Amino acid sequence: MKPQFLRLLCLIGLLTRLPGAAATWVSDNGNGTYSNPLFYEEFSDPDMIRVGEDYYFTGTTMHCMPGLAVLHSKDMVNWQFLSYAFDRLDLGPAFRLEDGKEIYGQGIWAPSFRYHNGTFYILSNVNGQRTQVFRATNPSGPWQHNQLATRLYDLSVLFDEDGKVYVVHGVREINLSELNADLTDVVPGSTRIIIQRDSGMGEGLHFYKINGKYFIVSAIPGAHTPMVAARADKPDGPYTVITISEKENLGFGTGWSLRGQLGEGRPINPVPPNVNLQGGLTLHQGGIVDTPSGEWWGFSMMDHNSIGRLVCLSPVTWTDGWPYYGLPGNLKRSPVIWVKPNTGHTSLPSAPYERSDDFSGPKLHPLWQWNHVPDDSKWSLTERPGFLRLHSLPATSFWWARNTLTQRAVGPESAPTVRLDAAGMRPGDVAGLALLNWPYAWIGVARETNGLVVEQFDQITANTERRTVESSHLWFRAHCDFDREKATFSFSTNGTVFQQLGGEFTMIFQLKTFQGVRYSLFHYNIGGIPGGCADFDHFTVDEPRPHGLVKPIPVGLSITLANLADGALLAVTNGVLCALPSSDAAAAGASARFRVVDRALGRIALEPESGGGFLSVAKDGAQGGVTLKSGDPGDAETFQWEDMQRGDIMLMSLATHRCLIAQPGQPGPVAADHPGPQPDRKDGSCFSWKVAEK
Repeated sequence: MKPQFLRLLCLIGLLTRLPGAAATWVSDNGNGTYSNPLFYEEFSDPDMIRVGEDYYFTGTTMHCMPGLAVLHSKDMVNWQFLSYAFDRLDLGPAFRLEDGKEIYGQGIWAPSFRYHNGTFYILSNVNGQRTQVFRATNPSGPWQHNQLATRLYDLSVLFDEDGKVYVVHGVREINLSELNADLTDVVPGSTRIIIQRDSGMGEGLHFYKINGKYFIVSAIPGAHTPMVAARADKPDGPYTVITISEKENLGFGTGWSLRGQLGEGRPINPVPPNVNLQGGLTLHQGGIVDTPSGEWWGFSMMDHNSIGRLVCLSPVTWTDGWPYYGLPGNLKRSPVIWVKPNTGHTSLPSAPYERSDDFSGPKLHPLWQWNHVPDDSKWSLTERPGFLRLHSLPATSFWWARNTLTQRAVGPESAPTVRLDAAGMRPGDVAGLALLNWPYAWIGVARETNGLVVEQFDQITANTERRTVESSHLWFRAHCDFDREKATFSFSTNGTVFQQLGGEFTMIFQLKTFQGVRYSLFHYNIGGIPGGCADFDHFTVDEPRPHGLVKPIPVGLSITLANLADGALLAVTNGVLCALPSSDAAAAGASARFRVVDRALGRIALEPESGGGFLSVAKDGAQGGVTLKSGDPGDAETFQWEDMQRGDIMLMSLATHRCLIAQPGQPGPVAADHPGPQPDRKDGSCFSWKVAEK
């Protein structure tokens, strides 16, 4: 890539940080690299395919309508929204939040995305229903819908060269079936068990034929588990199973949780985070895809606490005929930051959605989804142009409110704000801004017989804070810090000065909604009758940290590096990189100040101000093997700068594809052989940095 173009991409990345710019999370760092996650919002159970030079993606959408978003990319990093496979999926009262029934966490999930002979197919499951099939000749739609005559759990489809359509399905015990040519039913008598329950296989299957061999990639059930692959010469086996990815948490630990507290009326007692529980939040459930240039890449999700399950992209290294996630020398682990796939295309940094909406267009932005099937006669963009009008319907609580409009929350930190005109609300109406989840919380306005009251409700505490207001024009805001899993709510009567209402709300990922937090606009009536109307406009989402590179790489500057675990300072002693106790930092001087030299693609070399050359990593990266070498830097002197998005970094050697590590509490020579961080980041592989003072 030409340096001038790289500089242009970097400039674009910087411009999106300027105040007032429409900045949202972008994985592309603008320098030829990307940061995980691809999307800092929930896209669970991902499936990705390549068709020629184009990539297509879909994932679980559960109880949200429209569903099964289809995205398109040329480089696997920057994505554009194309369509939803369906607008409404109405299979009974539960899909409409009627008769006391609901499909929270029970809607459509684990899609299999495939292309064959000019047609795109998505097959997916709904709890208690048969397998759903969607097909289109254009991924932008329209999509046609039918159902199989049966239900196939966590299925994956393979169109084989012999004309047969195979499908694998099941959990732990893996079944193989054949589908008929029009994908309406299983061929009678074709189902057989191909992998036994005790083989080590899991769920979330992805079925491939590569170089004449059959592969099934799956995840052991659960969030803190490895990914495995099975390989055979024939579709019905016998299969050999190995682990292809494990222990990769990208430096994130388990957050707040609930244990069996998912039923209405039960007390909600959140369990505090245990940052090192079971090794943190590991990559799991995904598959693999290739590029025209011959590269292979892995995609998978991570249960990323209350923000939901995020998609990550990993380089794949083929070894002994197996597709391992990771790089040579560090198989099964995935980098936080790495070079973008070589797809033959260079895309500008972009996100698939626009989050903010002034509701002035003819339709909603595609990021919006309804919570369950809406009553389309009770909402409008045209009754009052420039506003989203929600007519209230009866509900006992926010949880049961129909026509709640939602979009996925975005991390690592964001604040949705919306303006609401409550003039048309009637007694018993409640409207506002919510964080849809279990537990949920909201801030809004209630119309009572004697006026308007701003309320903030926290489902965990069951507490409601109230403030009487005179104005019917109100602004509501929720500030969400997904690193801490805490949110605060505030309101304003002029759009400028906001007052916090209520305390901090704890956000939690759980298996009731099976989703992360969703920003929501709602209006319902607690009196058991339809009420008035609430008008929303100027919905915005502010993101203070919309990029994986939180701070620019300090190229050309001198920096100091301190171990995040114990504060030990890195310095060169007798030609060897060592960790010095913080008490010795003052004496380190120039040997602890490193000039950052640009090596392109987000990579740097480190040159001590004390002289002697560049830090150089020996082939095995063992302790004491990081020394000085004179001359121009090569791979041994080059590190991938991995911004960990919380002010700390890792430095991955291109010689070992492993990270620098200074063992906490053990001053002396460091190593460059660490596979990746522990979730608490206190293992010696994560460093804080700052520009050195002369």
